[in-house]
Amino acid sequence: MKKLILIFLAVLIAAAIGGVAYVMAVTGIEPAGDDFLQVSAQDLAPLPADEPAAKKALQGAKDSLARLQRSKPYIVIDTHADKIYLRGPSGPLLEAVCSTGSGGEYVDDASGRRWVFDTPRGVFKVQSRLTDPWWRKPDWAFLEEGEEIPNSESERLDPNMMGKYALGIGDGYFIHGTIYERLLGVNVTHGCVRVGTDDLERLFNQAPMGTYVYIF
Repeated sequence: MKKLILIFLAVLIAAAIGGVAYVMAVTGIEPAGDDFLQVSAQDLAPLPADEPAAKKALQGAKDSLARLQRSKPYIVIDTHADKIYLRGPSGPLLEAVCSTGSGGEYVDDASGRRWVFDTPRGVFKVQSRLTDPWWRKPDWAFLEEGEEIPNSESERLDPNMMGKYALGIGDGYFIHGTIYERLLGVNVTHGCVRVGTDDLERLFNQAPMGTYVYIF
């Protein structure tokens, strides 16, 4: 009987760990990362009073899960609603309109190169924090405008496009400002996430290196 209860407990905890992660991340209730999970005592089936070993195992599991609960803020980006959220253990810290990838594509007829302008989905971390960032204009930006791709690196650099702050999440993608604030709330970017000036400053000040970023 004890073995059956312990097996059931192990299966129940495994199911909770596997199922809660995605649902919480996409709903914005409490996203799950590799160092976060929240399962309440009510989620676990009660055990008979005459099963001390099972009770001890249950308490151990609850203690382990409690140690994993995140105490730092994290960012959630809803690409469908073009909303960005900064959340902490006690609830929302910021909710703002943003702009995300258009989903469009560009194909260079001369070379056959193809670019798809989507904001990546998944779990990321803040890998860089930049003040007064300069945008390095990529090849597609010149080709879209019918311009020649320059040989000089200095001709690619633009000090205005990214606003006052930028949070890098890897592979050249950033959460940054924009000179096109009138387009916030519309899927118009080439993959990055644009945020208004005031909201971006609040976000930047509360999102240190390593902050989790959940995009769906």
